[in-house]
Amino acid sequence: MHRSYQPLKPVTNRYLQQRWDQNNYENHRRKVSLALPVVDNKGMRTPAHVQLKLKKLQLQDERLSVINRDNRLLASKLADIVCSQGLVDHQNQYHLRSLNADKRREELLLVSRQNQAIYQRITSRQSEYRRQLWLDDWERAEHRRDDISRYSRGLADKQKSHKKVKFAAVEDGDRSTQTGPADTDRTHTNKHSKLDKLSSANSFNKK
Repeated sequence: MHRSYQPLKPVTNRYLQQRWDQNNYENHRRKVSLALPVVDNKGMRTPAHVQLKLKKLQLQDERLSVINRDNRLLASKLADIVCSQGLVDHQNQYHLRSLNADKRREELLLVSRQNQAIYQRITSRQSEYRRQLWLDDWERAEHRRDDISRYSRGLADKQKSHKKVKFAAVEDGDRSTQTGPADTDRTHTNKHSKLDKLSSANSFNKK
């Protein structure tokens, strides 16, 4: 091996030179590994009270103690229930009832009393329409109309029911063909009856 070693400088013995170079290299590596940094770049050490949070541990212990106490209480209750063989009174005799039943009953009674009062006022109220006076006026007007009219209303209704309808042209032709003294007398009587009616109506209006 030492024969294949190529030193940097010419030497007389390659074997010794190889040993010496190897020792120098190992010393250098050892010194490099043991060398300390000139600049301190490790940072600030974390304080002990921050690494070990005693308050947090205390709260956790208290919480665990409370949980254990509750668990023991529940276990004791379950044990009592199991040992009692179902003697717990679990029947509920509560009757359902409304919380505002009394108020609704009072409101219903109030509304009923108000309705009764309104009904009594309506029934005891006298009518403001003077029906008897209207009936008297109507009868008086009927009597006056009967006095004014030449013929009674019943006879006029009978005449209207028996009257036949004819065309105006035919009636005019018949009148033109049938003209005589009887027709002239009828026209005179109709005129006199109309005049009498007009005079009676004027006298009634003056009154």
